[in-house]
Amino acid sequence: MNKIRSFGELKYLINKLKPNLYLRDNNCQEKNKKELLVCGDTGCRAANSLPIIDNLKKEIKNAGLEDSVSVSLTGCFGFCAQGPIVRVCPDDIFYIKVSSDDAKEIVQEHLVNGNLVDRLLFLEASERKKVSKLEDMSFYKQQMRIALHKCGYMNPEKVEDYIANNGYANLGKCLTELSPEEVIEEVKLSGLRGRGGAGFPTGIKWEATRKSKSNQKYVVCNADEGDPGAFMDRSILEGCPHKVLEAMAICGYAVGADTGYIYIRAEYPLAIERLNLAISQAEKLGLLGENILGTGFNFKIELKYGAGAFVCGEGTALMRSIEGNRGEPRMKTYSSTKKGLWDVPTCSNNVETFANIPPIIENGGQWYKNIGTENSSGTKVFALGGKINNVGLVEIPMGTTLKDIVYNIGGGIPDNKKFKAVLTGGPSGGCVPIDYLDTPIDFDNLSNLGSMMGSGGMLVLDETDCMVDIAKFFLEFTVEESCGKCTPCRIGNKRLLEILTKITDGKGCEQDLLDLENLSKTIATTSLCGLGKSAPNPVLSTLNYFYDEYKAHVIDKKCPSGKCQALLNFVITDNCIGCTKCSRICPAGCISGNVKEKHEIDTTKCLKCGACMDNCKFNAIIKK
Repeated sequence: MNKIRSFGELKYLINKLKPNLYLRDNNCQEKNKKELLVCGDTGCRAANSLPIIDNLKKEIKNAGLEDSVSVSLTGCFGFCAQGPIVRVCPDDIFYIKVSSDDAKEIVQEHLVNGNLVDRLLFLEASERKKVSKLEDMSFYKQQMRIALHKCGYMNPEKVEDYIANNGYANLGKCLTELSPEEVIEEVKLSGLRGRGGAGFPTGIKWEATRKSKSNQKYVVCNADEGDPGAFMDRSILEGCPHKVLEAMAICGYAVGADTGYIYIRAEYPLAIERLNLAISQAEKLGLLGENILGTGFNFKIELKYGAGAFVCGEGTALMRSIEGNRGEPRMKTYSSTKKGLWDVPTCSNNVETFANIPPIIENGGQWYKNIGTENSSGTKVFALGGKINNVGLVEIPMGTTLKDIVYNIGGGIPDNKKFKAVLTGGPSGGCVPIDYLDTPIDFDNLSNLGSMMGSGGMLVLDETDCMVDIAKFFLEFTVEESCGKCTPCRIGNKRLLEILTKITDGKGCEQDLLDLENLSKTIATTSLCGLGKSAPNPVLSTLNYFYDEYKAHVIDKKCPSGKCQALLNFVITDNCIGCTKCSRICPAGCISGNVKEKHEIDTTKCLKCGACMDNCKFNAIIKK
């Protein structure tokens, strides 16, 4: 394609390319042609999805179907636990856990014979039946894809696919039909709040940057996604990189900036590869760079790589890292919209926030405002993980209850275990117990429960999880990731971790519980940046909702969930038939007994490794 010199040329190209995607339209009635979409994001690639594409093409050629069947790489479908995923269009048949060896059967059975490959269909546990279409799966029914729109629908490595999906039309609309102030008003009207964790109104931030006087301004995209288990931003960048580039250019036009930086962690090689490709493609077409669409607007984007420091997800630390300095936060005596990157006005938003901008411009701020709740409009993307059947990436309207996410979208708890809590907001979040499962999710409700939206991590916990151990796990992470600049975070969180370790080792006392609460509140109010201020959240929320578990650890010297090894004893019950397997497998040799007689464990020698319990076929060994 040649350089696009005007908005009119772009609209002509969109209309020209759009028919190329007609097979992916659910309303398409063309049955003699097919297109197979194969997930090519990090998760499915790790499960060998790329060889599936090669084998499908080979089998399609062998069957003589090259003229009627095509295969396309796509971004993330979201249902990660079921990958690799192949979607057949326009039939809208959804195949899961596909291997390269399945390619021949898919081609022969589905494409040649017209039969579904039943064994590759999703089993809906609640209804005990196989489901063939994405729209019929409970995992997708309550989702509403706005930020994730086009992920799993288009090839992220082809700019033609993005343009055919109305790509860059919203940038063209802003440059030719809207003033910068009108763009900002639409964003303000939408009620969009930052999706990186703080929840600050996006339109207000853009307006403040616009009003700041300076000859140079910058736009920064925060792609330093550091929460354990979080992959929302990565999936957007891997599945639809042009969407973020377009949004940054719109932001640049609105605030008066001509340069944007994407700060992305180096551990995201596929996202980096696709971003670099997308930037190159957009520059070649004149959609980034000088005189975009002949309007005189200039905007370039560069990538800056982070080295994996969690603290660099904090805005000021991120900017210092871009500048080549040590990634440490600074005192917020002034806003980054006045003095940010290199001390000039800077507008910084995270990936998901930017991913909402093109749909807002396309459909209007009021459309977005009508989705969600009064003070939290739109949708939110969550990385749903932990003790949940349907692990994956979900995007739901604000106001959806935690119960709907856990039991409808998430499919409930595996192995019929009981739900215990859900931790939202990653290591900086809090644990919400079963009593509040009916809570509608939004910024204010989660904050009132002692948790937070955060960037979107959502970890489901069941009855086997120890809440003291969970708090310790996340404190270990934040202590490791502290930059050490301020004393409350550097020293205070270390002391918190020492107390939690003391408790889980069975050496705690009641005074420790008072010290945990007092120290947590002090750290939260005196730390320099968001990392330190939110680090005690897992401790405070578990103390609030699961105080009895803490008391059991320090008073009874027992772990009710059987997680803390120092507080465990393995006991052989009367179910023992004397098969001797436990004594033969015990690495410490602490189990004794005669054949066909009940055995005993010498607890003074027991390593508490659990090997005996794991290998007992008669459930004769329990934790006490």
